[in-house]
Amino acid sequence: MYISPRSMGASFYSNVGLQSSIHNASPHRLIQMLMEGFIERVNVARIAIERGDHALKGAQISKAIAILGGLKDGLDFEQGGELATNLSDLYSYMELGLFEASAKNDMERLEEVKRLMLEVKGAWDAIPEITSTP
Repeated sequence: MYISPRSMGASFYSNVGLQSSIHNASPHRLIQMLMEGFIERVNVARIAIERGDHALKGAQISKAIAILGGLKDGLDFEQGGELATNLSDLYSYMELGLFEASAKNDMERLEEVKRLMLEVKGAWDAIPEITSTP
């Protein structure tokens, strides 16, 4: 497979831009970025199912599951208490939903998982970002 220098350059600069965004992001924004990435992966998995591209579907669902793992790892059960526990349980439910959607090419299950993340993201986005002043 041939990749043109132009597309390699564009990919490089895109990656640098993403790394810069991550490096400069607040913890609040990082969670938003994870949720956005999750939704994007689920959308691509849906397209892959429609096209019959099993490899792409599997890769995207695996990445979405990894993102859920990252979100779960970021939960603070000491400070978050019951809310953190409920989110952990919801993320586990979503992982199971992704496995089932992948195994059965179940678009409805995939959409359910996406809707759940959109609800969580909407609630997260409504939380004002705490900024520290020097």
